[in-house]
Amino acid sequence: MLDAPLIILAPAVIGSLSVASLVFMLLVRRYVLPRMRVKESDSEFVGAMVQSVMVFYGLVLALIAVNVWQSYNDVSKTVSLEATSFAALYRDVSGYPEPTRSRLQDELRGYVDQVIHGAWPLMRQGKVPTQGVEWMTKFQAVLTGFEPATEGQKLIHAETLAAYNRATLARRLRVDAVNTGLPGVMWAVIVIGALISISSSFFFRVDDARLHGLLVVLLTALIGLVILLTLALDHPFRGDLGLSPEPYQLVYDHLMKQ
Repeated sequence: MLDAPLIILAPAVIGSLSVASLVFMLLVRRYVLPRMRVKESDSEFVGAMVQSVMVFYGLVLALIAVNVWQSYNDVSKTVSLEATSFAALYRDVSGYPEPTRSRLQDELRGYVDQVIHGAWPLMRQGKVPTQGVEWMTKFQAVLTGFEPATEGQKLIHAETLAAYNRATLARRLRVDAVNTGLPGVMWAVIVIGALISISSSFFFRVDDARLHGLLVVLLTALIGLVILLTLALDHPFRGDLGLSPEPYQLVYDHLMKQ
């Protein structure tokens, strides 16, 4: 479901929920309501209960949706931070003497290229990339093996080490975010809460089944839209709304590409 296009996922989620709710509503109207002897005067109490259920479920669903959006936004900022960190690091190593400068730039160029063409396809599949560790290890070996000979080189070397630490931290945050998502218990609350909220609308005494069905489908579609939004943003690197490697591509094309 996470990898399905939204044009397919949206009708599947909303349509299946709407059809299921409509079928169960008709079953309740035919077999349950006559036995419960629900009268029109009972609709006032049922309406108050439905409002209470929807208020509580709406608050829970809204808080979860906001949390998912915040996590998605944080991962997007992490991606931009890593890309800009490596851009700054590439500029810092430009001040090193040859052949150290070319070796460091080659390692950074190779690392960003593998993020775009190697790591990102894996993250789109929900897999944690590991190849970048080799590039960072080789870069670190060259960087720490350099011995600055002048005061200017010492300043550049110190700033480069600091920039390297920031880039490494941003990379770690990006890799850790691959499996970011709501825990199963929260999805259980979303699904069970949706079932309770939709089911509570079945017990109104409405003479016209078409009107009753229309209102139930509208309610179900609204809940399905929010669930769809939560599902689409739950894993920041997957699906049609998954983050793209564009920040790295811009850095590579404008700064590193030979």
